[in-house]
Amino acid sequence: MASYIVGLALVGFWPTPVDQPIYGELAAVLRYLHRAGVPMWFDYHVVEASANVAMFIPFGFLTRMALPAKAWWQVAGIGFLASTFMELGQLLFLTARFSSLLDVVTNTLGAVIGIASARLLLRRSAQEATKASP
Repeated sequence: MASYIVGLALVGFWPTPVDQPIYGELAAVLRYLHRAGVPMWFDYHVVEASANVAMFIPFGFLTRMALPAKAWWQVAGIGFLASTFMELGQLLFLTARFSSLLDVVTNTLGAVIGIASARLLLRRSAQEATKASP
């Protein structure tokens, strides 16, 4: 969990946008996909929002596993606060970064997906343990 948090902090507080080094390649891939028939609405903003969701799925999963007694909405609140903290840090301290309310929403959505995944895993584990015990 600690290494994931360090990685998340590095992404969140990197002084420049983390996708900046690959922006040209990403734009080229999107142009290729559009020529191949992928709808134009599937653009950089969709990729960025999807990356934000994906980035916080492990956060929700790991936090739920670490705090099994907490209600799902409390763990989601922790994800919301972590995302808000990152975006506030970008707004206040990183002039080359852009804070966004949409990032808070997509990060929180990722955390909720991670929470749901952990919940399903815990439920399946409990069911299998019940089946296995005589």
